[in-house]
Amino acid sequence: MANENTRDAVKLMQTIGEVAVSLQGTCSSNFDSRYIGMEEAAEEAIKHLFVALFPYHFGKSRDRFDPTEKRSWELMRCYDALSRALRFVVNDQNCADFKADELIRRLPKVLEYLNTDVQAAYEGDPAAISPDEIILTYPGFKAICIYRIAHELYEMKIPILPRIMTEYAHAMTGIDIHPGATIGKYFFIDHGTGVVVGETTTIGEHVKLYQHVTLGAKSFEANDDGSLVKGIKRHPDIGNYVVVYAGATILGGNTHIGDHCVIGGSVWLTHSLPAGETVTVRVTEGTQVTNSNEAK
Repeated sequence: MANENTRDAVKLMQTIGEVAVSLQGTCSSNFDSRYIGMEEAAEEAIKHLFVALFPYHFGKSRDRFDPTEKRSWELMRCYDALSRALRFVVNDQNCADFKADELIRRLPKVLEYLNTDVQAAYEGDPAAISPDEIILTYPGFKAICIYRIAHELYEMKIPILPRIMTEYAHAMTGIDIHPGATIGKYFFIDHGTGVVVGETTTIGEHVKLYQHVTLGAKSFEANDDGSLVKGIKRHPDIGNYVVVYAGATILGGNTHIGDHCVIGGSVWLTHSLPAGETVTVRVTEGTQVTNSNEAK
């Protein structure tokens, strides 16, 4: 029996060795091992950022500190976590420290926008009991919070890390907002699951999206060799005071939705709308456009 176990162990090790060599041969030649551990570092930075922005909602209680001391303590921990995460994608530790410092300096602007997002959710959802409930429990707000942090890193030309952050939010909430999207104040995602906002989307102020809304690309331009053209405008522009109901899809880089438009549930839209229009789907009549004043 001992000899059989030994032979089985040797055979297993041979199999593992062969598979390991085979897997190595199929690895991408562009794989960079310096990114190992980056995902965990990004998640740690996000958790510290949440505490730094909302110290009375997240993290451990430190009632013995006054508000300034409390925030200062959390910001120091946030700075350290950011620097560790940034070290994966910048040249050296000094550069990582510099970029972490730059993001810390941008946090007042991020919090200013997030406070308007909380207000939009509280005023836009009759089920909301308090702003605290929104900060602590609303998946849409968590996704927006991470997006707004990641967007600052995106604007700072930091590679990969912003996308890792928003994909962490995607996995946690089911809401996929690319860090390159430009989103104004008072942004509210109600319920949220299945929402997709593409990289070149622009969204104005006081916009509300419901679940399963897609702001995506209609088509992809290709180079002569068949590869996709990168960096071009592919996603729609959404004006101010727009409401997009559940399941609606708005596509195309040339699609502009004017201010005060209402997009009904399950609408498929690939053309622009002037300000004040309402688009709805009627099963027997197809898509119908009516004036928003008449719809009210």
